[in-house]
Amino acid sequence: MSRALVVIHSDIDRRKAANWATKAPYGCRIEFKEAKRSLPQNDRMWAMLTDVAAQTKHHGIKLSPDDWKLLFLDALKREVRMVPNLDGNGIVSLGRSSSDLSKNEMTDLIELIFAFGAKHGVVFRDDAQAA
Repeated sequence: MSRALVVIHSDIDRRKAANWATKAPYGCRIEFKEAKRSLPQNDRMWAMLTDVAAQTKHHGIKLSPDDWKLLFLDALKREVRMVPNLDGNGIVSLGRSSSDLSKNEMTDLIELIFAFGAKHGVVFRDDAQAA
C-alpha cells in the first residue's frame, strides 16, 4: 500500500484504520488530522478575500484575493516562506495552501479576515445583504 486514507465516521472506520496500522510496514508514516475545512467555509473565505481586495490596499498597493490569502495565512502563523526565483530577479512564495486547513483553522482564518475588514471599513457582501 503506497497511500491510503480513511475518514473516521464510525467504529468500522476505526477498526479499518487500526487494521491497516498493524499491517503497515516499518517506516510507514501514519498521520491524524482534524476534519478538513468545509466547502461553505471555502466559499465564505473567497467572498471575503474578494471584498477585501476590492475595497482596500496594502501599503498603497492593490492586491488580488490570492495575494490577500497569503497575507492572512501568514498572519494565521501558517508556514509562508519566500525564496528568490530561479532567475534571481524576483521572489516566490512557498506558502501552504488553504485547502489543507482544518475546519477550526479555517474558522480562525475567516475570523482574522473579518477582524481586518472591520478595522479597515470593509463591507462584506453577506453582511451588506443581511442589513
